[in-house]
Amino acid sequence: MSGGGAARAAWLAAGFCACALAGAPDRGTPDTRYATVDPALALAFPADFGSHPAFRTEWWYVTGWLHTAAHAPLGFQITFFRDRPDIWRGNPSAFTPRQLLIAHCAISDPKRGRLWRAQAIERAGFGLAQAATGDTDVWIGRWRLERRDGVYAGRCFGTDFSLSLRLEPTQAPLLNGSGGYSRKGPGENAASEYYSLPQLRVSGRVLRAGRSTPVTGTAWLDHEWSSSYLDQAAVGWDWIGINLRDGGALMAFRIRAADGSSRWAGGTIRTADGRTRTLQPGDVRFRPLRDWLSPRTAVRYPVAWRVHAGNRVITLEPLIDDQENDSRATSGALYWEGAVRAFENGRLTGHGYLELTGYGGKLRLH
Repeated sequence: MSGGGAARAAWLAAGFCACALAGAPDRGTPDTRYATVDPALALAFPADFGSHPAFRTEWWYVTGWLHTAAHAPLGFQITFFRDRPDIWRGNPSAFTPRQLLIAHCAISDPKRGRLWRAQAIERAGFGLAQAATGDTDVWIGRWRLERRDGVYAGRCFGTDFSLSLRLEPTQAPLLNGSGGYSRKGPGENAASEYYSLPQLRVSGRVLRAGRSTPVTGTAWLDHEWSSSYLDQAAVGWDWIGINLRDGGALMAFRIRAADGSSRWAGGTIRTADGRTRTLQPGDVRFRPLRDWLSPRTAVRYPVAWRVHAGNRVITLEPLIDDQENDSRATSGALYWEGAVRAFENGRLTGHGYLELTGYGGKLRLH
């Protein structure tokens, strides 16, 4: 975690509480009004590459597979979150955190057997962090994800590793759901605006334990924003983003209820020739095949899966089992986010990422 570790997270949390309450005569009434997603609103680029500060929650999620010159595989994650906290009526403080920026970074390394990982958190402004509107430019200190001349650059820094990557789009944005309006539950209020950029061409460098290595690979970018992502009955989700070897792409997810059943599901398939199919809840089924028990948190995650997505049946196997990400010091979440291989009929059909949330307790996004 940048900026002084867990002590800084505690300081930020304390500062947030103090600013929220100072001078607030009506402490029980938040004065924040959040924008809501609109199924009739068409996404517009490049504006929707940028931040949407009127919404409560937003993230830019880059995941992918890298290879060194020696053909050693690595997975990676660079994620930026923007959160708009409740602001309490009557609060005059200029230091009130009207936007919080959080970032996670990780490398999945088979030689290490677990993640290289780091996290960062800052309030927006004061030269500390920002998420720009109009196009992608989100940063915390030296950490950054930006888009210039149509190409992304991502940088993040841990105490013993760093990533510096160039991510070049090769396909148009993939609009998920109905033109980018993605339902996350039976009610229309549980939804997000959501697009993906699959098949990103990646090049750059990875630094691990003082050794810098050139890498190339393929990545996937998700950008979502919402003010009501999960309904009260949801505890978390399972999600995959797979870059298919033939040039196609598959995104599928299910929202889980407390008893482990699927409360909602969806996805998108883009074929190699550019045709797109939107998957409805009945088109998607996740079946766990094998669990892994974390030796640090005692949380059990299903890390191997069979996923039915339309007429395709994908079997997923992780690059390594231990890809647990403990971000409780920043976002408050404990989750599994890892590189996976995808197989169809026993043949390797793609590479991508699997995300598992809510297995260590109900996920709370705010």
